Amino acid sequence: MSRHRIQLPLALATRADRRFDNFVGAAAQVLADGIGEGHRTWLLTGPAGVGKTHLLMAAHSASGGESAYLALPQVAGSLADVAPMFEQHRLLALDGLEAIVGNRDDEVALFDLHNRVLDRGGRLLYAARSTPEQLGFALPDLRSRLAQATRLPLPALDEAQRLALLRARAVQRGLVLDDASAEWLMRRCDRDLGSLMDVLDELDRASLAAQRRLTVPFLREVLGGSSSG
Repeated sequence: MSRHRIQLPLALATRADRRFDNFVGAAAQVLADGIGEGHRTWLLTGPAGVGKTHLLMAAHSASGGESAYLALPQVAGSLADVAPMFEQHRLLALDGLEAIVGNRDDEVALFDLHNRVLDRGGRLLYAARSTPEQLGFALPDLRSRLAQATRLPLPALDEAQRLALLRARAVQRGLVLDDASAEWLMRRCDRDLGSLMDVLDELDRASLAAQRRLTVPFLREVLGGSSSG
């Protein structure tokens, strides 16, 4: 079995709770407005944990059935095999652009996919940790295409913003997260946003199974083996 058949389901997986209206920061409105105004190609940049994946999934969700989300790290080395499946989409969100840098076959496949989507009137959203110039693509034509995208850099959230996001996501799950519990999580767990959301999912399941509120003793009981402090 080829690699892309194993990884493709993971590459397409999205989350329904990733929406424009629950993103912390102004970038969600900027992207939503820009897509509505007709900007054809976007590049979201920033370090891990700043919300790039959230925004790509939100755009995919908001665009309905004519869109697709594809995590490039899951199909790296096999992009040429799966690319034809995505040429017809009106909006294509491509996450983890850095995963294919240096693989000429993948870079050629992405260059061709980029052109075909735009030729059919579609839109492309990319997410990467760095700019095209910094990533060092081997294919100059691909680098040139990506350099033409509308850029949306995402800054790292400060402490207050991370705490606000943590509490908002807890409310969405029906969890009551008091000040002491929220501060304990922020101190003891990985502060990368994706990791924090995974921790909330784990706590949601544990709280439901045990029929217990989120208190610091309960957090210690559930996360004692996975906290970093």
